Amino acid sequence: MAVSPTPSLSAADLAAIDTQLAATDQLLERNYPGDDGTRQPVHTVYVPADRFTPSFAADWGAEALTTAEAHGGLEKLGALLGQESELAAAVAVRVGAKLHTEPIEDLRLDFEDGFGDRGDEAEDLAAVGAANAVAAAVAAGTAPPFIGIRFKCFESPTRARGLKTLDLFVSTLAQAGELPAGLILTLPKVSTVAQVQAMDFAVSRLEEVHGLPAGRLRFEVQVETPQLILGPEGTSPMAQLPHVVPGRISALHYGTYDYSASLQISAEYQSMEHPVADFAKEVMQLAVAGTGIRLSDGSTNIIPVGDAVEDAWKLHGRLVRRSLERGYYQGWDLHAAQLPSRFAATYAFYREGLPAAAARLRNYVERTEGGVMDEPATARALAAFVLRGVQCGAVGTEEVQALAGVEPSQLTALAHPRLAHTTSK
Repeated sequence: MAVSPTPSLSAADLAAIDTQLAATDQLLERNYPGDDGTRQPVHTVYVPADRFTPSFAADWGAEALTTAEAHGGLEKLGALLGQESELAAAVAVRVGAKLHTEPIEDLRLDFEDGFGDRGDEAEDLAAVGAANAVAAAVAAGTAPPFIGIRFKCFESPTRARGLKTLDLFVSTLAQAGELPAGLILTLPKVSTVAQVQAMDFAVSRLEEVHGLPAGRLRFEVQVETPQLILGPEGTSPMAQLPHVVPGRISALHYGTYDYSASLQISAEYQSMEHPVADFAKEVMQLAVAGTGIRLSDGSTNIIPVGDAVEDAWKLHGRLVRRSLERGYYQGWDLHAAQLPSRFAATYAFYREGLPAAAARLRNYVERTEGGVMDEPATARALAAFVLRGVQCGAVGTEEVQALAGVEPSQLTALAHPRLAHTTSK
């Protein structure tokens, strides 16, 4: 009979190692919680703050559908984007429904570049008016699931103005009642860690003043300056952000044109796919991996209007697909006519990948040997891909059930096992 080996490390040795790694355990638990499994919007629409009304989303959806119909319909758009006929037909049905029911997933009322300097009195009134309009839209059920403002940056010339707009907007919303569940605040043109710490202080004070739970006011950081990618000490301030204000930052958004211009890229070549953009976005991915902070790509300013609609759609659709393939599941849209190409490209991405991802997921769940032997990390990625497709409306839960053999709750648990383990305690 085989004799069981006796371990050489004593209980005291194991305890010493636990003590040595206690700080590491705490760091991983606190600073790298992973994605929380909630829905991430596929885009953020930017609009000058004073243009928002409770019917804004529906108006954009109607305009998007009218533009699509004027140019041959949504199936033709799919063909323009390279979709084969069966896929284009399936995508068109879902995109049409999306534009009728939820044309905008995330909306940012812009008090920065899209608003400009109109004087303090005008901006004060606009900030209060925007908050009241958002509250009215939420009450009427016409607000997008995610909505908020972008205010002016914390550089010296605009800091006081940006803080006042932020204060007026949040305070007016708080006085109107419960804050919107999908409220998002956007801090632009961040150059230093200190500016993010100042934002953390500002929203913490607003929480205290209005009796809000600590951490309720999270915010996005716009990555638009080279100083955030590479600081004066030769390190990346970007990597510090999740850890100086843990849990406060919800997302990093890449700013295509400000960032490109700051690196002296001529206007003709400023693009989401320029090499300087790719480098910045790779640093962003590395900086927030595992932290739960999400990522958004920027925008293209080539708008589908006039005689350039189809060419602009092809460009936009290709850029959306490119971002998705690189792990950027969100981007910016600037015009109603970009909505058809946004959703058509996004839905095709998930529908094209669904059969293979679902089959591999089924094999993993059922422990069936196939041509690919996936590890748990890959299974998480497969489940997360499918879950994103469901959350944005590209695929249905009934399709996932048929192809992968998993229920929605099981899909979420596979995509976010750490979350499932935490909630089961």
